[in-house]
Amino acid sequence: MTLTEVLQEHPEFLGTHPQTKGELPILIKFIDAKKDLSVQVHPTDEYAIEKENGQLGKTEMWYVLDASLIYGLQKITEEAVIREAIAQGTVERYLQKVPVKKNDVFFIEAGTIHAIGAGALIAEIQENSNLTYRLYDYDRVDKNGKKRELHVDKALEVANLKGLSEPKQPLRVLKYRAGVAAELLCRCKHFEVSRMIVNTERRQTVHYRADSVSFRVLLCVNGCGTVRFDNESLDIYKGDCLFVPADSTEISIHGSIQFLDVRG
Repeated sequence: MTLTEVLQEHPEFLGTHPQTKGELPILIKFIDAKKDLSVQVHPTDEYAIEKENGQLGKTEMWYVLDASLIYGLQKITEEAVIREAIAQGTVERYLQKVPVKKNDVFFIEAGTIHAIGAGALIAEIQENSNLTYRLYDYDRVDKNGKKRELHVDKALEVANLKGLSEPKQPLRVLKYRAGVAAELLCRCKHFEVSRMIVNTERRQTVHYRADSVSFRVLLCVNGCGTVRFDNESLDIYKGDCLFVPADSTEISIHGSIQFLDVRG
C-alpha cells in the first residue's frame, strides 16, 4: 500500500493543521545532480493562486549533503539586463555561486533564483507543488536537438532581482536530552525542520511521537538504528524515510543515527 493510499484511508494521520486540506502538504526529496540543474524560480502562493488556476507556489529548504549551489543574484540587476543576458546566454555572470559544505542549510523563499550544481547531493523539503519557472538551462538540447522550454516572462515577474549578499543560513537552536540532540534548522509557515542526532548506549532509548496537530517525517541522513512501535521493529539506514502519523503512539529509537525531523 502506498503512502497516498494510506492517507486516503486514514486522513486523520495528517493531523488537524489547516494547511493539510486532506493531502500531504510537503514534498521531501533527495536530489543527486549529475550535472548543473536549470536556473529557476518559484512563485509565492498568492501569485500562483491568482495566475495559475489555484495552484500553490513553492517555498523550500535545502540541507546539504555535498554540493555547490546558485543562490540569487550577485547584485541588484534590472529586469531588462537579465532578460538580455538570458537571450545572449550570459546570465551566469549575474548569478551568485555559493561554495557549500556538508550540513549547510539554505532557505529558498518563493521568488529566489536558484539552481543545484553538478555533483550536488541535497535533501530538499518544499511545499507540495510542481510549479517551477525555468529561467535558464545552459542552452542544452535534448536528443532531438531541441532546447527545453523556458518561462522567462513568468520567472521575471516573480523573481527577486535584488542582490543576495549572504545566503540565508537559518539560526540554529540546540536542545539536549538523554541520548539525543535536536537542532532547529528551519521554521516557516509551510514546514518546520530539525536535525535530530541520536546516540544511544546499549540500554538507552529515545522516545518520540507526533502530536495531534501534524504528522512528522523522519528522513535518515546518516548512521543507522532501530525504530520500535506497536511491538514491531524496523531497521533504519541512511536514505530511509519514515512517516509518523499525527497523534501517533510513541515510538522508540535506538542506535547512532541522524534524522531530518520534518513537521508539516
